[in-house]
Amino acid sequence: MAVVHRTTLSPTKLELLTSWLPQQPWYLGGAGGKPELAQAGGYRLDDPTGAVGIEFMLVTDVSGDKPVTYQMPCSYRGAPLEGAGDDALIATPEHGVLGTRWVYDGAHDPVLVVQLVALMAGAAVPQEQSISNTPDPTVEGHFTGREHPVATGIAAVTSDTDGTDVRVRTANTSGAGLTLHVNRVVRPGQAASPGDLGHVTGNMLLPDGTKARTLFASVRETGSGPTAG
Repeated sequence: MAVVHRTTLSPTKLELLTSWLPQQPWYLGGAGGKPELAQAGGYRLDDPTGAVGIEFMLVTDVSGDKPVTYQMPCSYRGAPLEGAGDDALIATPEHGVLGTRWVYDGAHDPVLVVQLVALMAGAAVPQEQSISNTPDPTVEGHFTGREHPVATGIAAVTSDTDGTDVRVRTANTSGAGLTLHVNRVVRPGQAASPGDLGHVTGNMLLPDGTKARTLFASVRETGSGPTAG
């Protein structure tokens, strides 16, 4: 299982995202906006090989008239991700223990995507965001299809104002394949849509200190209709 190091990251995660978020099509702060970010929860998944760190961060931007909470799937690597485009890399901060880390938007990282689909299918266990080797029972994966998918990689990634869609390669799913939808803006009470084959739900921390359930990601057959936003 992944080890959460008690050390420094320079720049910090929130500093990295403050620069990166305004460049994304799903950012609601407007052109030239400068987010003021606070942590709002999240969780981790393990890479079975132990090579890649996988974290799903929730951050709330309080710079506008109303707070907006974003979900950021991040992957942490000790070397560049082969084949990744410039839009996939968030930054290369310095880790106090591991040295230079390549931090990627995890929707572009096949290791993160494979494990997220595995979570939906019951083949991966969500972990506490800040505690090593500790499952997080508040994060729940569901899959309703009769054939549980085994993801093998990424075919394409597209982002727009509704979030990010990832066309997923699978080893065993028949038909047109799967499209994974990552919710980027998360709101209390979001739920899966009819027709979704699987989804992941969990808690988000609200500005008043309470928690609410929300939808982190969903998956459906490619071409079968819109995913939940």
